Amino acid sequence: MRKIIYVLILLFSANTYAQKSAQNKSHQARAEEMFAKIWKHYRVEGYTGLFSENYPSGTTVNLDYFQGAGVKEKKISFLWPFSGMFSAANVLVKYPELKAHYTEYLDSLTTGVLAYRDTLRSPVGYQAYPVALEKADRYYDDNALVCIDYMEAYFNTRNPQYITKAKEVFRFIESGWDEKLQGGVYWLEGHKDQKPACSNGMATLAALKLYQGTQEKEYLDWGKRFYSWMHTKLRNPKGIYYNDIKMDGKQNPTYYTYNTGSMLEAAVLLYQFTDEEAYLKEAKLVAKNAFEFFSVQENGTSQLKIDLPWFVTVLFRGYEALYKVDQNPRYLKSITAQLNQAWELSADQYGFLTAKWATDMQSKKKTKWLLDEACIAELYARLGLLNIK
Repeated sequence: MRKIIYVLILLFSANTYAQKSAQNKSHQARAEEMFAKIWKHYRVEGYTGLFSENYPSGTTVNLDYFQGAGVKEKKISFLWPFSGMFSAANVLVKYPELKAHYTEYLDSLTTGVLAYRDTLRSPVGYQAYPVALEKADRYYDDNALVCIDYMEAYFNTRNPQYITKAKEVFRFIESGWDEKLQGGVYWLEGHKDQKPACSNGMATLAALKLYQGTQEKEYLDWGKRFYSWMHTKLRNPKGIYYNDIKMDGKQNPTYYTYNTGSMLEAAVLLYQFTDEEAYLKEAKLVAKNAFEFFSVQENGTSQLKIDLPWFVTVLFRGYEALYKVDQNPRYLKSITAQLNQAWELSADQYGFLTAKWATDMQSKKKTKWLLDEACIAELYARLGLLNIK
């Protein structure tokens, strides 16, 4: 009898492993499929490693993520959506069997990002649009994303040039810090009307990634400084982060998933670097409350309300970091279920997903933003590497 039970356990374990393996392969395949489609349809001929803002392109789309209004779609994408492809390639290159293939893409993207590098202003930083095409503003959150991508590229390749580039970017971020409101950086250079969560949360992660790669205490200190400022100035009583704080000290009670997501990941990293239990306790609190705060009830279950797919991707990174510590798959499984549903029901004729994973025909007919699609490749690539129980 014991022998039969043992055999059944082995069969069950083997079947479970096979199911996980098949699931991971499916996730990997979807990541590669999306990445390849973006590379085919969004790449701009004649510009190495650069992309169009939308597909189909050539339409006059108003872009609403800048200081001021009336910014139109241009020939090349702005830096923020470009960074989505940099991030996706950095995850795909982690697969041992794909490393050689995606290293070529990573090389192209690291050439592409240099198009945004502005050396005419001091300190050197990355502007929102390619330097050769026009002068543009330099946003601190954009630069933090570049710094993070460089550090991820270093983790993947161990090429010290990426650390050099990341340090240069971080010097630009440091230059935006002042003691008004007891610290923090602004949204963009030269505009001192607010200090937002996007810039300071991503700066926190940039500093911590630099510490992870260099073990130089300077960057751990900066990470703690940014984290403490965010925690003091932009955290609400439940651990959800306000969008920004104005210079009169008034907090903006607008909430996006990525602002809380960046701080969730930062709390986990600080726990790993310092062994201080308070950071892990905070991470678990933020994880639980964020899921409740940003969820809506659908068919008797809680589902995240998709503000932007990339915003949710940043929150996913936080949940992924926490999962690797506490092995609680609840939040990752919920996002995965929504992502799979979107893959099946919200794709347009080209296979690109709608902006908020909506399933109506009107949404499917709209032009698709590069960042909304690049993060799908990143999400599936991350899922394929996880062995979620």
